[in-house]
Amino acid sequence: MNMTMQEQLKINKQSWDESAERFFGRTALPEYGPHAPTEEKLQLFDPLAGKKVLEVGCGSGHSLLYMLNHGVDEAVGLDLSKVQIETARRVVGDSVKVKLYESPMEENPGLVENDFDIAYSIFALGWTLDLHQTLSNVYSYIKPGGSFIFSWEHPLHGLMDYKEGVIYFSESYWEETRNLHKAWAPRPAVYQHRKLSTYLNELIRVGFTIEQVIEDVEIQERERGGNPSSWYSEFKAGYLPATMIVKCRK
Repeated sequence: MNMTMQEQLKINKQSWDESAERFFGRTALPEYGPHAPTEEKLQLFDPLAGKKVLEVGCGSGHSLLYMLNHGVDEAVGLDLSKVQIETARRVVGDSVKVKLYESPMEENPGLVENDFDIAYSIFALGWTLDLHQTLSNVYSYIKPGGSFIFSWEHPLHGLMDYKEGVIYFSESYWEETRNLHKAWAPRPAVYQHRKLSTYLNELIRVGFTIEQVIEDVEIQERERGGNPSSWYSEFKAGYLPATMIVKCRK
């Protein structure tokens, strides 16, 4: 794209400020994403009581609230969107255990290195415009031996369309181009498709050890039925996962 990183971040900030209300409380722990097993089943997180945790892309704050309810000592959230940060403040209330930073994940808003026991990102990491820098940042924030867990839309999912009972490729899996996501409402946002191997190799490159990669499909009761041509449909989930989940360690 013929724009600077700062110009692209400005576009995404405006887009998320305008769409934040649409995602209030959606895709938050204990859920990892559409048609995916929940944390109650997977048990990916290390024991949370007394720990210091960081959420990358904290959205409306519901996953931070989950952390508070599970006994963390401190929960820090960062998000590009001013509206999301304001919403998260309301959701977590006046808890002194929560700190929030309005910041892109590609930049360090003033976090200390080797300070967090656990970092996580629930359906947010894929919005980064610089995967290497973001993962390098996350790696630096975590204590040695600490863990990082993230979920994101499976890279195959957005390339598949439905028509008359058939699932088919509408775009190439190999093209990792960055474009304006024109279908993103109400304002287009900058988005880059990446292969699954790109995420895994970049984690390894910055120093993480990958412990688990989950592509399992599990349909929650509220996800059953519906229009098979919907973006996330039970029909589509019968052919490919909607969500990927990765756990790694420093």
